[in-house]
Amino acid sequence: MTSYFLFVREILCLKFYRKDLKIDIMDSLFLIKTCPKILIMKYLIVLLLSTYCSTFLTQSFTLKDFYSDNAELRVKAESVFNQLNDTLRVGQVIVPSLGKHGKPTEHVVELAKKGYLGGILLLNGTVTSFTNYRKQFDSICKANAILPPIYSADAEPTLIRYKIKESTPVPKTNQIKTLEKVEEVANTISADLKKIGITQNFAPVIDASPNKTVSNRSFGLNRDTVTLFSNQFIKTTQENGILATAKHFPGHGYVVGDTHKKLVYIDGEMKEVENYKPIIANNVLSIMVAHIAVKNNEKYNTNDLPSTCSRKIVTDLLKTELGFKGLVITDAMNMGGVSSIENSGLKATMAGCDMLLMPVEEEKDVFAILAEMSKNEAYRQQMYQSVMKIIRFKICLGLIK
Repeated sequence: MTSYFLFVREILCLKFYRKDLKIDIMDSLFLIKTCPKILIMKYLIVLLLSTYCSTFLTQSFTLKDFYSDNAELRVKAESVFNQLNDTLRVGQVIVPSLGKHGKPTEHVVELAKKGYLGGILLLNGTVTSFTNYRKQFDSICKANAILPPIYSADAEPTLIRYKIKESTPVPKTNQIKTLEKVEEVANTISADLKKIGITQNFAPVIDASPNKTVSNRSFGLNRDTVTLFSNQFIKTTQENGILATAKHFPGHGYVVGDTHKKLVYIDGEMKEVENYKPIIANNVLSIMVAHIAVKNNEKYNTNDLPSTCSRKIVTDLLKTELGFKGLVITDAMNMGGVSSIENSGLKATMAGCDMLLMPVEEEKDVFAILAEMSKNEAYRQQMYQSVMKIIRFKICLGLIK
C-alpha cells in the first residue's frame, strides 16, 4: 500500500515540457489537451485518483466501529442524516411488528411507504415467512427511497423455538451451564438470523430468575454467572454482525407481576442495575428499557410512570450515571405497563429512548414528536442525536452502503 501511494505521488509531481513552456500537471491540466503523451499521463492520473478515492468512498464499517471516533463514519452518517427531512428522521425511531402477533402487513406496508419506520420486529413466524417479509420490505423501502429497516427478533435461547419456527434447536437459557455452550448457542442463533436477514436480537435477558415472567429466560440467580454468560452471548452475537440487546433495564427479576399485563414496581433499591455495569463496560450496543416503575427510592422514584417514560431512569441513570452510549429501545409500547399512559411514545422519547418498539399508533407518535420538536429546541437536538445513532448503526450493519 505504501509503494502504491508513493507511485501516485511520483506521478503527480512529474513535470512535462512542451517546447519552451513548462507545465505543472497539478496546476495546469486544463492547458494540456493537444499532446498525446500528456493526455495518456492525464488519463493515468485520473484512473489512479479514482481508484484511490473509491477505496475510501466505499469503505465498509462493522459494529466494532460504532463506538469508535471514526471520521469517515461520522461524515457518512451526517451525509445520510442531511438528506432526510424531519418527518423521515422521526420515522427512524418507529419499530412496528410483523408476524402472527404483529400488525397487519398492509398497515406496515403503508408505514414503510411513508417512511414511518426505522426497524421491523419479526414476531412469531417461520424462517421462510420472515425471509419473505425481509425481501418484501427491502423492496418497498428501496422503491420509495426510504432507509432500509433494522430487522429484529426475540431470539432468546428459550423463546426462539416459539418465535421463529424452523430455526435450529438450542437449549433454553437456564439450561446453558458453560461459557463454551453460551458461545455455541449464540453462534447457532446468529447463523439463523443472518440467513433471514435479521440484524438485531432482543437478547440476552440479564435479569435474575425469581420473577415468573423471566424464569427460564434467565441465566440464573447468581449475578456473576448472569453477567459472565450475558457478556459472552453479547460478544459472540456482535462478532456475528448482529446487534445484541440486553434487557430489561433497570431489572425485571425481583419485581412481582408481569409488565405485559400491568405496571409493576421496583420497591426501593434497584438491585439489578449492578448487572448492567459490566455489560456496558464490555460494549453492549443496545439496551431495552422495561415498563417498570420505581417507588420508595429517593433518587430514582418514577412517580408511577414506567421506566421507559422516566427521564430519571433513561437519561440520568442509564446514559449519564452508567455512561451508556449505545441504542436505547423501549419494550413493546402496546404492553399493559405503558399502553394506558397518554402520549406514551412522546414521553418515552423525551425520557431519552432512541427507538419505540411496537407503538400502538405509529403515526400519532410521529406527529406528536414533530410537534414537540417544533417548540422545544433541546428536545429537537436530542431527537437528532437519536436518529444519528440509528443511522450510524445502519451503516455499521451494512444496511446503508
